[in-house]
Amino acid sequence: MFAATLAGSPTLAQQDVGADDESRGRVATVASDVKDYVAAPLHAGRPQWVRFGVVLGAIALAHQYDDDVREHFGTVTAEPGTEPDTHDGRDAAPALLALGGTWIAAVAGDEDGGRREAGAMLEAAALSGAASFALKQLTARERPYTTADPDAWGEEGDAFPSLHTTAAFAIGTVLAESGNDRHRWIRRVLGYGLAVGTAYARLDHDAHWLSDTAAGAGLGIATARFVMKQRDGDAPRGRVTFEPLVDGIAVGYTVDLRR
Repeated sequence: MFAATLAGSPTLAQQDVGADDESRGRVATVASDVKDYVAAPLHAGRPQWVRFGVVLGAIALAHQYDDDVREHFGTVTAEPGTEPDTHDGRDAAPALLALGGTWIAAVAGDEDGGRREAGAMLEAAALSGAASFALKQLTARERPYTTADPDAWGEEGDAFPSLHTTAAFAIGTVLAESGNDRHRWIRRVLGYGLAVGTAYARLDHDAHWLSDTAAGAGLGIATARFVMKQRDGDAPRGRVTFEPLVDGIAVGYTVDLRR
């Protein structure tokens, strides 16, 4: 590792990567992922834009059935000034249990692969959650229990997309597509099953329109695949490290050439 000392007179030094460096390296890697995630549309190729078009088409199709699905679940517009119990905590539980269970199992079995998988789940949920929150502010769509109009955009709502569904598909996709192929079908049943179940629960609890959950599913899956690609890419991943010194700070950049 090459380090440049930021002090009165810069020098070069060689440092061992310790626990603190590893922690800072992980922070730097996540920061790099955030930057790449935000800039991803600028670097998207034709396959990515095709998939984006398919997702938009699926959302548009779901929007055509928003009224029908609302009637199926019997959503009733709440009285002004009141808000029904949409069971937010209960609906978040399956995804949280999947994330927590993966982490606990990895720690109990001292498995680095399990820790990385749990880290990918957490990062995918955080990135997609931030994107979901931003879209909620931009679209300001009313929830189905506040209006019977599925086209109530630009109001004061926060329906689009469904944050619960987004996070569930982000975590579920990592669960479904991680690990080896020996138990792939079990992983996919569990991962996508909990995600679809969460989307259904949000509809059943009057929290969202069908198109809200469709958008959440697309965003969650895309983000999970982005995070997994970032972590499993063929190119060597660089890591920035910082080490405090008596007369300055050692800044290093490490690349694992074994990958």
